[in-house]
Amino acid sequence: MRLSHAASWAAFSLAYGVLSVAAEADSVRNYADNELNTQEILAAMPEESFVEIHEVTVTLEDIPDKPSPRHEQEKKNLLKRLSKSHGKWDTNHPRHRLLEALFGFSRYKARQMAELDRWKGLYKHVSKAQKAVLEKAVGYSKKFETAENLLDVNQALCDEIVESALEFYGISRKELDDHAKAKDNAGQPADRVSTSQALKHFVRDWSTAGQGERDDAFPCILGTLDMLFPDRSKQGDIKVLLPGAGAGRLGHEISALGGFEVTSNEWSMFMNLAYRFLESHTRPASQAFHPFVEGWSHHATAADMFRQVSFPDRRVNASAVLLVEGDFASAFKSYSGQYDVVVTHFFLDTARNVMSYFNTIHSVLKPGGYWVNFGPLMWGTGPFVQLSLDEVIAVTKNMGFEFLDIGQECGEVTFGEEKVRSQEAVYGFNERALTKNAYSAQSWLVRKSR
Repeated sequence: MRLSHAASWAAFSLAYGVLSVAAEADSVRNYADNELNTQEILAAMPEESFVEIHEVTVTLEDIPDKPSPRHEQEKKNLLKRLSKSHGKWDTNHPRHRLLEALFGFSRYKARQMAELDRWKGLYKHVSKAQKAVLEKAVGYSKKFETAENLLDVNQALCDEIVESALEFYGISRKELDDHAKAKDNAGQPADRVSTSQALKHFVRDWSTAGQGERDDAFPCILGTLDMLFPDRSKQGDIKVLLPGAGAGRLGHEISALGGFEVTSNEWSMFMNLAYRFLESHTRPASQAFHPFVEGWSHHATAADMFRQVSFPDRRVNASAVLLVEGDFASAFKSYSGQYDVVVTHFFLDTARNVMSYFNTIHSVLKPGGYWVNFGPLMWGTGPFVQLSLDEVIAVTKNMGFEFLDIGQECGEVTFGEEKVRSQEAVYGFNERALTKNAYSAQSWLVRKSR
């Protein structure tokens, strides 16, 4: 007799079940016998043979670094500058700019959802037949749901950044809420771009995903500093100033060389909020978010677009670098002859008036001090002065800077007899993107000769 597939399976299952029950019964009997044997053995052992074992659970937490005296003093100076009674109260006041940044982070998802909702609306224009193909092939509508969920994750990070900043700067929740209400009443939305750029600097500066971009620039700068000061242990701390520090990684890499006292400077309150968050969340890989969900172009896979990036990739020693917030030219007006080195990294072309940058660099350097530069000359949207590279060289020479050879580690000589060198440097945040934004970064080493 030939059984059907169902009947055959039923017969097999019944037989297997009988065998399984029998095997389980044997197993139970064996376990009971073994248990009795074990108890007999333990009863016969002397008491001193036993060792007491305690289970200890360790929870890793961020332990804040003790601030140095210069950190404590700068915090006092910062809070004084943030007071409404300090200077003229307008949109350029540091407290107002701080509130704008807090407002931006607090409204991150709302600003991103405006764009996502626009894309949803545009998808409605696709025909039913075309949608059927898209849904069957890739589940296109599901991308909107996934993106919104990941924006929630990013907003949770932004909320932590806001809470950390409120505590650090001594800003009340009510003051932020009042600022947000005033902005809403005026029909002025939060700054979406600056918030997004600050978050992406966690990738560029503090994740393994940003290592490639850091490797384009950091070896040139770090190698030059090492070459200039090979015997730092005998010289005492070399004072380094790093304006335009962004999210702060380069300053920490310089400090890690040893023998350098590093002061960084950043004007953007969005960047400063990101860095202050790192100062209080120092443990490696303690934070994660989805930085590429905001834009749907240039992705090889949807998984690339939705992927998570964790940070920081190494412990952040908050006491290693001092951050002085504010405009470079204004913040260091009274620091004449204080620094051995100024390092400018992707900074010069951010100037409204690059001559003010040149003047400040010259002023803060000690006689014989050095200026190390690495970056492009992509002038911003409203610069007072726009110089070509040869004009930068001519102007800085005229101001009392002597150009020295910075070495082959910083690329090939750009032109002629000048000692400026060129090297490609990527600035795009996403190493998996199907596009590349890169500059022919210009490097130079000059000495303050007069």
